[in-house]
Amino acid sequence: MSAEATNPEAHPEARPELRRRGRTRLDLRRLGRAALLGPTSRDRLPDAIGHVAEAHRAHHPDADLSILRRAYLLAETSHRGQMRKSGEPYITHPLAVTLILAELGAETTTLTASLLHDTVEDTDVTLDQVRAEFGDEVCFIVDGVTKVEKIDYGAAAEPETFRKMLVATGNDVRVMSIKLADRLHNMRTLGVMRPEKQARIAKVTRDVLIPLAERLGVQALKTELEDLVFAILHPEEYESTRALIAAHAGERDPLPAIADSVRGVLREAGIAAEVQVRPRHFVSVHRIARTRGELRGSDFGRILVLVGENADCYAVLGELHTCFTPVVSEFKDFIATPKFNLYQSLHTAVATPEGYVAEVIVRTRQMHRVAEAGVVALGNPYATATPDAATTTDPDEERVDPTRPGWLSRLLDWQQSAPDPDTFWTVLRAELAQDREITVFRADGGTLGLPAGASCIDAAYAQHGAAAHGCIGARVNGRLTSLSSPLSDGDTVQLLLAQDASSGPAAEWLDHARTPAARIAISSWLEAHPDRAMAPTSAARAPLSVVGARGGGGNAVADLPDATVRLAGCCTPVPPDAVAGFLVRGGAVTVHRIHCAAVAQMRAVGRTSVAVHWRATADCRVTLRAESFGRPHLLADLTEAIAREGVEVVSATVEPPVEQRVRHSYTLQLPDAAGLPALMRAMRDVPGVYDVSRV
Repeated sequence: MSAEATNPEAHPEARPELRRRGRTRLDLRRLGRAALLGPTSRDRLPDAIGHVAEAHRAHHPDADLSILRRAYLLAETSHRGQMRKSGEPYITHPLAVTLILAELGAETTTLTASLLHDTVEDTDVTLDQVRAEFGDEVCFIVDGVTKVEKIDYGAAAEPETFRKMLVATGNDVRVMSIKLADRLHNMRTLGVMRPEKQARIAKVTRDVLIPLAERLGVQALKTELEDLVFAILHPEEYESTRALIAAHAGERDPLPAIADSVRGVLREAGIAAEVQVRPRHFVSVHRIARTRGELRGSDFGRILVLVGENADCYAVLGELHTCFTPVVSEFKDFIATPKFNLYQSLHTAVATPEGYVAEVIVRTRQMHRVAEAGVVALGNPYATATPDAATTTDPDEERVDPTRPGWLSRLLDWQQSAPDPDTFWTVLRAELAQDREITVFRADGGTLGLPAGASCIDAAYAQHGAAAHGCIGARVNGRLTSLSSPLSDGDTVQLLLAQDASSGPAAEWLDHARTPAARIAISSWLEAHPDRAMAPTSAARAPLSVVGARGGGGNAVADLPDATVRLAGCCTPVPPDAVAGFLVRGGAVTVHRIHCAAVAQMRAVGRTSVAVHWRATADCRVTLRAESFGRPHLLADLTEAIAREGVEVVSATVEPPVEQRVRHSYTLQLPDAAGLPALMRAMRDVPGVYDVSRV
């Protein structure tokens, strides 16, 4: 929004991309005078928009410029007499915003909407007039930009403002493209504002708009915004970085010579490629300096290699690693696994015989366009949509965007359920701070896009929504694991849900949830069930034991008259197990399974062996261990399953949960040993139980 406009020469040194391109800085005051004078003839574009037309034709040679001429004339006429705070005619602002987008390769509809993006808000022009003159598509975008332009930078206004911005972005990513270019121009001209207001605007830009630019892949805007914010919020570090770059400018730069060597290698290999030296921007140099300490000449830039086809990228990589010494730890393949913001390239680093280490980026020319301009380079994402989807102007109706990133879909989903503006604002900033995504595979073959560091809990809510409240465990790559386990890129996750409708998340789930959807859903459930939220989870608890009537030796008989026979609790033998008996203190005989570890110990200490056998009766006693995921009513369900099999519980022990896993031990009196397999199957069928075994 142009209210922040001021001196256009503010921070010119923070715009290295203009220096690299060799483009002359436009004189906005001269353009303003040209705008007021209007076109010199009906057949020519006004001089003030000639730069936009030139930049647009460079990317779209066949573009029809007549609509731009009409949009410019409407914008200039509507804004005539309005001035920016710097004293420039107001029309210079939409012109500058449109030029930024034209240089990125935006299509004609986006440029038309950009020229008109302030007319509905700041002039008497209405949306109906825009629709009648330029069509539904331009009207839709202008309306979306207008809704996010009314920004009060007070703390209370920010959350709801950016909630609207998020919704507008989800309905058409071109809305955010215009907003980012608008903010870039205003940041370039922010110097006339009071320092406190500059800092406030810069912080919002840093916290929300720069991450959004990163997520939309618009690196050209993101890097310049970073430098401008850096200059405002960290002036001392900015000045020291600027001095560092200036000092390097007077020294010999090794990168051009390395680039020449790369060209020679690729030429000899018969690979057609364009090799460039790309200077780092200010923030990048600052980060490298903090990481590496003293910088060498090759640290101030990177080598970019542009080729025609994907296969050529790997051919270039092979030649580089053959003719130079590769730094293996620096290799990254973003072609096979693109970043969440559409970015694709090969990254590597090679060492030269002189001892320099140069970072090299290899990509196709199409990848380069997307890397620089992100979603702006994709053109009109709705060109193939149905007419109804492409022309809707209902603000509450969502359009189908085939290019919408997964992270944006997630944000749109959870923002509707964010309970209050403060929660929305906090979670939005946390979500945007995530700089990497992973893809995990569901058991049914589908995929889930999650931020790096996400756990099984996040996967559960991403796949099942509110039904994930009943999640009791997961299998990751076929192995049982706790819900708190972090996921890695490419994992296959199978989520296990309880059938009990009363099941709900534990409070400690919040410690492992990374996505806004999961955190908001868990917090809402816990607020609705305060008894569960207040339940202690971290204090150590003693095992819960339930003891019934204890029997003696069951149906085991020792060949020792009048001896008391006891079944060993360590292995709880049952018919027809092969058993061994030993005489212990007090004249009793303990009976073990023949393969029990205690048998060897008894023999080692010289215990007297006693022959034992089973009575003809079929009843027996056995101890079973049930491994399960913790959930409400689990103990009751297990004992009910045992009772349905006609089995008596002699004793039961429940250990404290560890990472949502619970271990139950039951000593049971069976009326018939033949029923043991059926009993174990019945216990395994209880939801949440994943294993039952004899002790």
